[in-house]
This record gives sequence, structure tokens and C-alpha cells, in this order.
Amino acid sequence: MDKMNSTEAGVAGMIQHRACALVGLLGNPSDVYFGKTISFSLGNFWASVKLEPSHHLVIKPHPTHDLVQFNSLDHLIESDYFGYINNSKVYQLESVGYYGGVRPLMAICKVFDKHCKDNNINLQQGNFTLSYDTNIPRQVELQIANTRNFNIWFTLVIFQTGLSGSSAIGCAALSCLLDFYKVRHLIKVQVRPNLTLSAEVELGIVAGLQDRVAQVYGGLVHMDFSKENMDKLGHGIYTPMDISLLPPLHVIYAENPSDSGKVHSTVRQRWLNGDEFIISSMTEVANIAEGQSVILEKNYPKLAELMNRNFDLRRRMFGDECLGALNIEMVEVARRVGAASKFTGSGGAVVVFCPDGPSQVKLLEDVCQKAGFIIQPIQLVPSCLNNVDLKTLSN
Repeated sequence: MDKMNSTEAGVAGMIQHRACALVGLLGNPSDVYFGKTISFSLGNFWASVKLEPSHHLVIKPHPTHDLVQFNSLDHLIESDYFGYINNSKVYQLESVGYYGGVRPLMAICKVFDKHCKDNNINLQQGNFTLSYDTNIPRQVELQIANTRNFNIWFTLVIFQTGLSGSSAIGCAALSCLLDFYKVRHLIKVQVRPNLTLSAEVELGIVAGLQDRVAQVYGGLVHMDFSKENMDKLGHGIYTPMDISLLPPLHVIYAENPSDSGKVHSTVRQRWLNGDEFIISSMTEVANIAEGQSVILEKNYPKLAELMNRNFDLRRRMFGDECLGALNIEMVEVARRVGAASKFTGSGGAVVVFCPDGPSQVKLLEDVCQKAGFIIQPIQLVPSCLNNVDLKTLSN
């Protein structure tokens, strides 16, 4: 999945890297509560970043996700028409130019530079041009703004919640920077997810390390974010696993998910306040990731049970209003045919396991089609770490 030091199209010195979307299989969202998770790379969806040496440092907008050229003012406004919500037309003006991939690219450059300066890592002179591409679906979250005496409908379009699109762009870009400046051996693999997360914090994105770990490592990874590890090391303990241990899985998502819910809601604050229900429930979610042995033993019926339990606990903590009706329906559609299902991340997409095999998959495909959901077999990809990366792990 990774393209390193590529010279495609005869361009000497071009570097290209790809980072996949991720699936939180067990334990999420306990990664931001000193818990444990098991996640893997989702090969169906990816972000690719290309770095080419150039006279000036240039961040190139994407022709679709960062659209900046229009035929007219009307085209600027109406070309991103989304549909009707509550009998009103809704447009996606802010899906282009404001919340595409340029901001993540700029943020990771800033964070990378600061990390190198803080750690006395000298960077060679030279500029480059960064560009990106992605096929990760996007999600629409509707908001209403009140300005003086009238309401304005507007939309904020981000890369698909639960598939970690912005972090995929940042992760792929970081790999390009490591190779361009020839410092891959100086920045440990364990630290790189922190850099990607820091770049997203720069953009005001609230998230945990799980997604970034999965994208930096690739493949299947068990993650321990215990407070002791985080305080002592500044990162968790990350253990790669054999991706071939997983059974056939599917991903379900909605093409235009207008009801995404309010991710995380008040749960974080309640946890900080010492709410016993939230603390005990989140601990139980983290313990589900001890299902590492279940995967190693290929105990798939137990895996299905753990997946369902993971979502049920999340639903109890966050509530239906927070999770969103559409997100819940994607889970319920799968369960109606006896499949195990849960969010891939914070909502917007669902990972499904059909323990009864192909006949159950066919039933699932039929109900998804009737419900208007998209379903795809999950493409598993191995670890993307190379020999240099592995040496930093051993050190």
C-alpha cells in the first residue's frame, strides 16, 4: 500500500505515501480514557500524499475537495447543493476550500518542524510541493447559525466520521516528510501518532490516538493506553498482530449521512467529574480489547459477542440522541439478520461480522440496499512499517 521514493511519471525525487482509513474493532472509544483497543487498517478507503521537490514550498489544493475555481458566484454557492433538509435547500459551501485537505497538510508541516527543532533534529535545506488525493467518504453535519434577526442554514462537511480521513492525510504527509528530510530513523514509530494527533489539535479536532496509531503502523494492532504508560512514555504500548487472524468483515456507511449525532457529547466531562457509571462502563469497554486472545484463537463466535457488547455499552453511555438515528440504524440493520455490528470509530460507518457465512452476507446486502446503505467487503492490508521503522521500534 505504500509508495516510497517513487519516480512515477519520470519525476526524480518524488515521494508518495498512502495511509488507510481505520476500523476500531474492539475497545473504542476507550483510547481517550486510558483504555485499550484493537484496530486495523481498512484498505477500501485511503488518503495518498505526494511530495515533489520544488523551488518554493507549495501546498496544492485538491481539485474536488479544495475547489477554488468557479464559473460564477452562483456556481460557487450552488455547485455544492446537498439536498432538502426539513423542506429547505441545503448547500455545502464549506465543503470546498474551508475543510478539505490543505489545512491538515499545513498543520502536519508545522508540527513536524516544531518536533525536529525541539529534539535537535537538523533538517536539510530544500522546498517541496505537497498534493493529496483520497477516496474516503465525507460526512455532513448540519448546523444552524443565528445572525442578528435571521437564521442561516449552512453545512460543515468533513471527511467521514469513523474512518479518520483527516488523520490519514496527515499520516501520509508525515511519511513523505520523514523521507524527504531523511529523518525516518530519528523519529520513533511510537511517537509519530502523537505528531499526527497534534496536527489535528491545531485544527481544533478533538480525537484520541487510536486512529493515528492504526494508520502509522498499518495492519492489525493492539493498543494499551493505560495512564501509567501515557505518563511515563508519552504514548501507549502498541503490539502488531497478524492481520490474517481476522474473519471476513464488511463495512456499512451512508452516502449522505445527514444525521450524525453529537460525537462524545457530555461523556468526557462526566468521566472527568468521576461519574461512577461512565468510569465503570468505560473500563468494561477497555476490557473488551482483552479479546486479543479471542482473535489469536480465532474464536469468532466470541468475537461477534464482544463486538455487540462494545456497541451496547457505548449506546448506554452516550445515548441515542448523541449517537444519531442514522448511525444506530446502520448497526440495527446488521443485527436484524443476526450479524454482529458496531461503529468503526465515532459513528458514520459500521463494521459487521456475519458468523453464518455467505448466506448471511447476502441477507445483509439485501437489507442494506433496501435501507439505502452502502456495504462493502473489508479489504485487509498488512503492516506498512519498513525495516527502518522496525529498527526504531527495537531501539
